[in-house]
Amino acid sequence: MAPLELTTLLDTRWPALRVASTEQLNAAGLDERALAAAVRDRVLVRVRRGVYVRRTLWQSLTPWERDHLRIEAHWLAGRGSSVYSHVSAARLLGCSTWGVGPEIHVTVPYSVSRASHGRDVSPHRFALPDDDVVEVPLGLGQIARATSLERTVADCARTLDVERAAIVGDHALRLGASLEGIRAAADRTGASRGARRIERLSSLLDGRSESPGETRTRLALLAAGLPAPELQFEISTSAGRFRADFAWPDVLVILEFDGEAKYFDYRPTDAVLLAERRRENALVDEGWTLVRARWADLSIPGAIPAKVFAAFERARRLAG
Repeated sequence: MAPLELTTLLDTRWPALRVASTEQLNAAGLDERALAAAVRDRVLVRVRRGVYVRRTLWQSLTPWERDHLRIEAHWLAGRGSSVYSHVSAARLLGCSTWGVGPEIHVTVPYSVSRASHGRDVSPHRFALPDDDVVEVPLGLGQIARATSLERTVADCARTLDVERAAIVGDHALRLGASLEGIRAAADRTGASRGARRIERLSSLLDGRSESPGETRTRLALLAAGLPAPELQFEISTSAGRFRADFAWPDVLVILEFDGEAKYFDYRPTDAVLLAERRRENALVDEGWTLVRARWADLSIPGAIPAKVFAAFERARRLAG
């Protein structure tokens, strides 16, 4: 069967799902031979054994959307039997992640070899209390089980470096988690399991950081010994209100993080950008010093703190 014929067949028979199992596709009239041909001709992508996605959809997804879809495929292959945890739970619960890889994490109450779960699955052994498990809708009536926001942050604190764990934790706070809840979830696991890592992370989290880039920037500023900034600081100007990502009002310095995540859900129109630029010009006219940082700056140790230190010096000279 030619690729065009396969595409037409899939268009007419693919169920109303993002990912579909062999059984579901067989029931829709797509037999094993058709599925094998569709994979071979790059019409379908086999996400995992027995689970497929249309290649056009796969290619349209961002890397983080593909990571989420891999979890959906695992759920479908396992018929919803798993409890997702760590960064997989973070993804299902809507938390931002950065640099954690596509591996799927599950928590199981029994000892099991990694090979029995698959090379892309990391099993963690623990009998989860009922309070630490929540249901997460996947769409079309499908429900996955995952660890709670607080439990997920505690698990990430134990297994990730502090920067990656803080990205998850900051977003969890924005979604309604609390520091007290994170500590309580950790205590239910056992006080000796990563207690220092969890306590250290708890002292660093701040739900006012609105993106992974802002979290990483905040930690870089802290590590450099800079005074703690005000986050999401609102300033009235002659051109309207301006909300600064980081501000030091005592020295009139602002740091704006211009990473892609700043406009994660939409692309700003020319009118929006022009209005923001007018507000920035008004800030400068009123004595503020504005510094910009970009995602690439985060890969250069000390680059962003150096920009802020230089801005402090310029602000002091202007004030003098």
